[in-house]
Amino acid sequence: MRDFLVLRVVAKIMMAFMLLFALYVQFHGDFGPGGGFQAGVIAAAAIIFYAIIFGLPAARKVVPDRLVEAMVAAGVLLYASVGVAGMLLGGNYLDYFVLHADPVEGQHRGIFWIEAGVLITVAGVMLKVFYLFAGRPSEDEDGQ
Repeated sequence: MRDFLVLRVVAKIMMAFMLLFALYVQFHGDFGPGGGFQAGVIAAAAIIFYAIIFGLPAARKVVPDRLVEAMVAAGVLLYASVGVAGMLLGGNYLDYFVLHADPVEGQHRGIFWIEAGVLITVAGVMLKVFYLFAGRPSEDEDGQ
């Protein structure tokens, strides 16, 4: 792909808009369709698009394997932590009402952090799956 300068420049510009759209979907999820899962897939798609245009080694420099694995763990930990915080504040697991003095504000805070955990986990899992499949040797490389 090194010969396609226009494609590479357009890809870099589009990636910024793809990641911006992922944030829009994430934050719009409280008020309409969207949320953490969709935003995570869009964010991972931006990195996968980068890998297709610039190559897998370049994508692994931008988002290394250790970061991807940390994202998976951190997202699940964030999700679980919101539930435990609700329990520590006297509610049930994932009971958002106790996260603030105003129950409506508590709901918004809880949903925000849950959706953030989902975004981080989904993006990490999608990238990990892509890295695993894209990093496999092809049939030509392994002699079959």
